[in-house]
Amino acid sequence: MRARRGVVYWTGFSVVLALLITAPLVLPEFWRRFLTEILIWGLLAMSSDILVGYTGMVSFGHSAFFGLGMYGAAAALISVEPPNLWLAMMSGLVGAAAVAGFVAYFSTRLRDIYFAITTLIFSQIFYVIIFTWTEVTGGENGLTFSRPPLAIPGLFSVRFTSESLHWFVVVVVTMTYLVLRRITQSPFGMVLQSIRENEARTRAIGYPIERYKIVAVMLSGLFAGLAGVLYALQNRFAAPDFVFFLVSGEAVIYNVIGGIGTLVGPIVGAAFFLLLREALSRFLTEYYLIPVGVIFVAMVIFMPQGLLGFMRRWLNE
Repeated sequence: MRARRGVVYWTGFSVVLALLITAPLVLPEFWRRFLTEILIWGLLAMSSDILVGYTGMVSFGHSAFFGLGMYGAAAALISVEPPNLWLAMMSGLVGAAAVAGFVAYFSTRLRDIYFAITTLIFSQIFYVIIFTWTEVTGGENGLTFSRPPLAIPGLFSVRFTSESLHWFVVVVVTMTYLVLRRITQSPFGMVLQSIRENEARTRAIGYPIERYKIVAVMLSGLFAGLAGVLYALQNRFAAPDFVFFLVSGEAVIYNVIGGIGTLVGPIVGAAFFLLLREALSRFLTEYYLIPVGVIFVAMVIFMPQGLLGFMRRWLNE
C-alpha cells in the first residue's frame, strides 16, 4: 500500500511539473506572468506553513521577510556592476534570514496569540523603517532596477524572457518544495509537529523547544525571503507595500484555503484565491472583495481542512 501511494504521488508530481513547464508555451503573456506570480505567492505561503501548519505558530511577520528579500536583492542589483543574479539572491536570502533570526530570538519566548502579535509588531517596525529611510530604500517610491541575466561565469549568459523567468521560478519552487518535504519528514520535522500537538510534553521529553522554534522561524523566513527575491526579479522593483502586515495575512489565508500542514495546500490555496480575485474583479470592479470574503468564510466553516483536505476526504469515500 505504501509503495502504491508513492507511485501515485510521484506520478502526480511529474504530471503537474510537466504542465507547469509546458504552460508558458501555450499561454498568452498575461496568464504566463500570472502563473509565475501564483508560484511565487505559493512559495511564500509554503514558507509560512512551516510555522502555521507544522509548528503551530501563527506568524504575521512574513511580510517583513518577504519584503527584505526584495530589498536585499534590489540593493545588490543597484550597487554592483554588472548586476549579478546569484549575488542578488544571496543578498536577499541573507537579509531575510538575519532578520528572521532577530525576530525569532524575541518572539519564540512567547506562545499562541502573543507570538502572533509580536511578529506583527516586528513586521510593522520594519515597514516604518523602510518607508521612512528614503535615502536607502527610496521611501514610498521603492527601488527599481534592471533584471540581471541568467548566467554562470565562463559557461553561458542569457537574458531573462517571460518564458525563461517562468521556468527559473518553476525550478526554484520545485527544489524548495522537495527540500521542505524532506525537512518536514525528518526527525527535526517530527519534533516541530510534536511541539504543535503538545509543547509541554515535548519539553518534558527533553527537547530544547526554544531552539527548535528559532530554527523553524529562521527556515521559514529564509524561504519567505526567497519568494521576495523572485517577486522582485519578476517585477523589477521593491516597494514598502510588500512589507506591510497584510501580505502576512494573505499568506495565512492561502494556507487556510489550501490546507494547513500539507506544503502542497498553500500553493493550491494561493492559486485558488488569486484566480478567484482576478475573475471577480473583472466583473464586480471595486466590490469584488465582498464575494471573496463570503466565499472564504464559507470555506472555513464547511471545509476547515482546506481544499486539499476536502479532496482527500472525497477521494477516500
